[in-house]
Amino acid sequence: MTDIATPYERIGGESAVRKLCHTFYKIMTETPQTQLIRSLHPQEIQLSEDKLYMFLTGWLGGPPLYTEKYGHPKLRSRHLPFSIGIEERDQWLYCMTEALNTMDLDPLFTTQLMSSFAQTADFMRNRQESE
Repeated sequence: MTDIATPYERIGGESAVRKLCHTFYKIMTETPQTQLIRSLHPQEIQLSEDKLYMFLTGWLGGPPLYTEKYGHPKLRSRHLPFSIGIEERDQWLYCMTEALNTMDLDPLFTTQLMSSFAQTADFMRNRQESE
């Protein structure tokens, strides 16, 4: 029987997920065209970065850090106080795409991750708009 690596293991474990989250928020903070979603976050971004790290760790198949600290993620309901539409979704996906592109990952794995991120980001939309 062959052990199949989890996405958490494939991405590189703790240090890689930390790097991804740090790069994600660095891009969000420094890129002029992502200031709309940056404005939805607190001025001090570290807590948001830590929460994303904990969430992604579990989401990728690593330790359930977010659940252990905060309970079930309930992603959509936790984001309901924020108006999230097409532009916010696309800015978030831009930041994640750029962050993933800084990592030395298998291109197919990156594509698979982005497909999952895109589905989740679209699910987070809570403002009616036509595309």
